[in-house]
Amino acid sequence: MARFQAMGSPCELLTEAPSEVDARALATLAADEVWRIEDKFSRYLEGNVVNHINAANGATVRVDQETAQLLDFANVLFSLSDGLFDITSGVLRRVWTFDGSDRVPGVAAIKDLLPLIGWGRASWQAPELTLLPGMEIDLGGIGKEYTVDRAIALLREAGPTPCLVNLGGDLAVTGPPRRSRSWTIGIEALEAGQAEAMLRLRQGALATSGDARRYVEKDGRRYSHVLNPKTGWPVADAPASVTVAADTCTQAGMLSTLAMLKGASAEAFLDEQSEQHWCRRSF
Repeated sequence: MARFQAMGSPCELLTEAPSEVDARALATLAADEVWRIEDKFSRYLEGNVVNHINAANGATVRVDQETAQLLDFANVLFSLSDGLFDITSGVLRRVWTFDGSDRVPGVAAIKDLLPLIGWGRASWQAPELTLLPGMEIDLGGIGKEYTVDRAIALLREAGPTPCLVNLGGDLAVTGPPRRSRSWTIGIEALEAGQAEAMLRLRQGALATSGDARRYVEKDGRRYSHVLNPKTGWPVADAPASVTVAADTCTQAGMLSTLAMLKGASAEAFLDEQSEQHWCRRSF
């Protein structure tokens, strides 16, 4: 097992490499790819493509192929969610800090940011993106799952060694381990270090969306970090947690996120999908 930190999350690689040298080489391969993508797309870093887009102040930005693919995917999610998945909504983090505190922003502070939100107001024709002055993008809603899939692809190219990549609970495997028929995965419970359910994964991926650690709570009300970009407030009646199993982490993350955005209709949406899922309503 190799552990490292990236994207604000604890990360790990599990592998059945034949030697410690081989295991370290695979860990380096995966971690370097994770850090590459973080360096390129993190909204917190200066000088990368996202920073360049966000600092353009209304000017058109021409992006590379990888960035264009992510923007195309974000555009698809915007359409599928009827505008609820919106990569321009990250500006709301200026007033919302989901750190478990009781700090809830005022109505006026949220209202002031709404004119800066709306992917539909952007002009996107690959490879050129134009945002209105003051608008920004944030690829955090799709970046981690994409990164898992990229790391898995590189590990598969490196050889047949069974591997599992876990980035803060979003994970995928190259295939089943040799020493057993499947990888054993725990779905985290409210109690730290406890598992609500144990799953066996032979192939594919898992992704989880929820407010176990990212929330604010005031006057007995818990506010989820999943925000409605049309109102600036947390999605009403969203589940506490959604976990989806799918062929890829990107697909699993898409479905878990869309389910959270559905709020009270999350279970009905998940039941319409062909993927296995787990939905929890309270902590």
